Order: sequence, then C-alpha cells, then structure tokens
Amino acid sequence: MSRGLALLLVLAAGIAPAAGRDAIWAEVPGGGFSSVLALGQPGVESRVEAFALMRRPVSNAQFLEFVRTHPDWQRGATPEVFADGQYLSHWTQPLDLGEAGANAPVTRVSWFAASAYCEAQGGRLPTWLEWEYVAASDETRRDARQDPAWRERILGWYSRTGGSALPEVGQTPENIYGVQDVHGLVWEWVEDFNALMISADNREQGDPDLLRFCGAGSLSASDRDNYAILMRTAMLSALRANATTRNLGFRCARDPGAASP
Repeated sequence: MSRGLALLLVLAAGIAPAAGRDAIWAEVPGGGFSSVLALGQPGVESRVEAFALMRRPVSNAQFLEFVRTHPDWQRGATPEVFADGQYLSHWTQPLDLGEAGANAPVTRVSWFAASAYCEAQGGRLPTWLEWEYVAASDETRRDARQDPAWRERILGWYSRTGGSALPEVGQTPENIYGVQDVHGLVWEWVEDFNALMISADNREQGDPDLLRFCGAGSLSASDRDNYAILMRTAMLSALRANATTRNLGFRCARDPGAASP
C-alpha cells in the first residue's frame, strides 16, 4: 500500500461519521456562562451565541493536506514573522510526517498558521469564551465546574508529565456536545489569546506586558479555585502569535450558516 493511500485511509478513519450527525463539526447551543475570566466581576454571566466547534483537535494528517494545497504555509516557506523556527519541526520534511503520528494532534503550529487553516475550512479559531464554555462540560452536564471530582480529573492531566509521543485524537469520552480532547491531550490556540489577562479597567492593571507571565494569572480571574483553567490562560497569554510549542495545537470554530469550503 502506498504512503499516500495509507494517509487517506487514516483521514477517513479519523472522521468516520456516526449516523445522522456531522463527522467534523459539533453544534453547540448558545447560553449564559460565567467565565473564570470575569474581569473583576464575579458572577456576571456572558452570553455565548450558538456556534459549531470541531469535535477533535486538528491532526497531523489534516494539517499536511492543508499545507499541500497552501504551499505558503509549508515549513521553510513561511516567514518567521508568521511562524518561528520550530514550526512543524517534528515532521521529517515539509511534506513528510516521518515519525509524527498521522492521527495525533498537530502541534508546533503558530496562531497565524492555525488561523489560516481554519479560514480554509470556512471557519475561524474559537474565542476564549467559546472554548471555555465547551470545556466546562462533561459527558452529561453543560457545566460541571462545581463538581470536585471533575476538577480533580482535569487537574490530573495538567500535573502529568508529557511523553515523547502524543496519543491520537479522539481517545477521550465525548462531552455533552459531542466534543473530545478538550482536556487531556494538548493546549489549544484561541482567537483572542493575547487579550486574556487584560482587565476591562486598565487603571487596575498597569503595564499590560506584565500580564504576559504566569504570575499574573489570577489578577483578572473570578474563580481562583479553577486553577487548571488559570494555568491555560496564563500560558496562552504569555505567547506571541508566531510561537510554536510541542504541546500546543488547535481546533476550529464556525458561525451558524457558514458554508463549507
């Protein structure tokens, strides 16, 4: 079997649909939500409008197909202002995954590259509020954050030492929306990553650059018990848009009625 045919089979297996539902996108109904980043206003709910979110993080195989058809985003062709020197460095060649698992989540991608991929799919990166809204759920509840057992399970992943190879996408149970791997696999880019720690009242915050580091993570957080989410926001807010890391991937969102490419 040729490598190209094998890759197509992996892609097909990774997106095989259950009867009667979209294989790639999960429809997320809107609702009120109290974010951990309530910007100094504990208990104030924000309105999350209905949207769709990819059921799983984007895989190496899916991103490889993207760079095949968008050569400007191949390793070596992308200016460093859009992706740093570690961009896709775990692939053997610009169009060869090598030992990187085809169905493992793609990592070492910049915010710019992730945004370009999502745009090519007729979507966009999710906002932080959208991502947090979905991440607050478990298999049966839209908001499980007050459950100590749920918090312990999430914290268990954040305290786990990473191995050399990432597992394949789709190995965790689906949450109530049909989304997998929100916790337990990789960190994920969001559209507004660089605004997560900026308060609505800059007089309280001083120099915004000070908020790019983990120590400032609790300054604008309304729920300091939710430490796992604070860790994620602190990490994201410390990055530049061209940054790539070995444990940072992404998935895409799209608005209702958005056309597929």
